[in-house]
Amino acid sequence: GTEELALLEKLLGLPKGNKYGVQGERKVPVLQTNNGPGLTGLMTIAAHLVKQAKKDQLLGNTAEEKAVVQQWLEYRVTRVDGDCSKEDTRIILKDLNIHLEDKVYLAGNIFTLADILMYYGLHHVMVDLTVQEKEKYLNVSRWFNHIQHYPGVRQHLSNVIFMKNRLYTNAH
Repeated sequence: GTEELALLEKLLGLPKGNKYGVQGERKVPVLQTNNGPGLTGLMTIAAHLVKQAKKDQLLGNTAEEKAVVQQWLEYRVTRVDGDCSKEDTRIILKDLNIHLEDKVYLAGNIFTLADILMYYGLHHVMVDLTVQEKEKYLNVSRWFNHIQHYPGVRQHLSNVIFMKNRLYTNAH
């Protein structure tokens, strides 16, 4: 959580200097603010950073887009975070694969905070997928590859390789 927020800060072009901590067993991110109580939770802090950077379009432009962004941020925190079993991961990838069938981004045709945080949340999963698994979740792979090449998103995270060419053909 806190590492992702530091990545997000950099992506948004915000000056460093925010103090992050974690709270409780689930290590919920906390942002210490100069005025008043700290902010708690990945979604809350991320949305705050986006507003600070005056990049509100990342939260969606229309009411519907905003709701979809919120929905995926919630999905990220409730489903993707935490200890996922192999089966949980498979269900998440399947859900995303179906959702992304006819979309470029999670919220349709615009790049949003949901894409950024889902990318960060799934990076460790995608790194471990076999070529066959990546092909099975083709829409997720296409989306993930697109997001990792979005300017400023990947930063120091490893580049996940997706095979573009078939190694074996049916021709003999």
